[in-house]
Amino acid sequence: MKKFLDGLKSDIKFKGAGPGHKLSEDTRENVAKVTKEQVKPRKPPTGEAQIAAASAAMARMESLQGRTKVQSKDTTTGRKEVIEQKEESNDIGTTRKKSSSVCTVLFRCPLTDELLRKEEREGHIRNVLQRLSTTDPTSAAILKIHTYNKDREKVKLGTETIAKYMNNIISHPEEEKYCRIKLSNKVFQEKISCLEGSHEFFEAVGFEKKTMPGQDLQEEFFVLGGDALKNLDALHGHCDALLSAEPLRLSLERQLRIFMPSIEAAHFDLPDDFFNLTAEEIKREQRERTEMVERNAVLRTKAMREREEQREMKKYNYTVLRIKLPDGYILQGIFFARERVSALFDFLREQLQNDWLPFELLAPGGHKVENEQATLIECGLVPSALLTFRWDEAVMADVEAGGGQSSVSVIKPELLSKVEQLT
Repeated sequence: MKKFLDGLKSDIKFKGAGPGHKLSEDTRENVAKVTKEQVKPRKPPTGEAQIAAASAAMARMESLQGRTKVQSKDTTTGRKEVIEQKEESNDIGTTRKKSSSVCTVLFRCPLTDELLRKEEREGHIRNVLQRLSTTDPTSAAILKIHTYNKDREKVKLGTETIAKYMNNIISHPEEEKYCRIKLSNKVFQEKISCLEGSHEFFEAVGFEKKTMPGQDLQEEFFVLGGDALKNLDALHGHCDALLSAEPLRLSLERQLRIFMPSIEAAHFDLPDDFFNLTAEEIKREQRERTEMVERNAVLRTKAMREREEQREMKKYNYTVLRIKLPDGYILQGIFFARERVSALFDFLREQLQNDWLPFELLAPGGHKVENEQATLIECGLVPSALLTFRWDEAVMADVEAGGGQSSVSVIKPELLSKVEQLT
């Protein structure tokens, strides 16, 4: 069939090429000679009526040409204005997009106080701990063990095993067998050597790697040096520090911002950092879930829909929350999606003039946010939400009855100098 179609195409192409000619034939002879007829000049008008008609026609032509030029100029000007308006509109849109991108996720390093983006965290931590190794090798090694190794069960098992080695030395410093640890030992290999930073810890507290005769061949050992053996209190302190240490975590920067009253308060610009999945994956999954919901809408119960909503919310890592105050100002902060509501209340109390007065927060649906032990996901406050602040009505009634007056501004006066326009 393909050959047949190709043949048809060739025939059509050949027939559309025009009449043929002999190779020895001069094709120029077949070219038709076109002769232009001589255009006879028109006679000028002679009579008075003809002259008057000609003058009127000329006037109409000149008027028409002038109008055409004006229209052309107006059209060009209008087109130029439209283009300028579009460009201005694009510029405004760009500016608005830039000014409304207030939700960038940042983290603060507890050791250097630097602010970092999400993708910069791991490299920064490694650089910081490497620099710390030159000044405080023991602390650096402990932090490496707890930070680099993500499996918390393995870290717990490994550090407890190290502590047993250390306690044996502290309890029996005179026995040489406790001061030597064979690196090829099965327990050491399975529970300690698998942890990044563990060897650095042994070396930092005073152990030295030495090759010594074993049962069959020469084997490597960690041997505690004489200086470290004399200072068992320091060894005990290192052991306690190892067991009580926590991973080095960068804290989420709240990025407190205060905005003037604005109708844009409920509009949020969220970056991809807010999602566990990529934006494309979320779009694809959302399409699939929408199709599934449409198919099963009749069969799904309320409980099933609530579980589905909870699963959807678990995709989010962070949430940006805005709190509308009674005086119109808007507070904004960024939180982990799995933080408890108590963190939101603490964040808000830090900004209030009268932080001792009880207050209430109303969710976008109008209901109170009361359970401070619930997570922000469980309360439906992800990936963003606009809440409403109000004082406890009963307490405020007692304050007013006692002659007290609420302050003009809810938040601290020093924060008012940081007020921004929300666009």
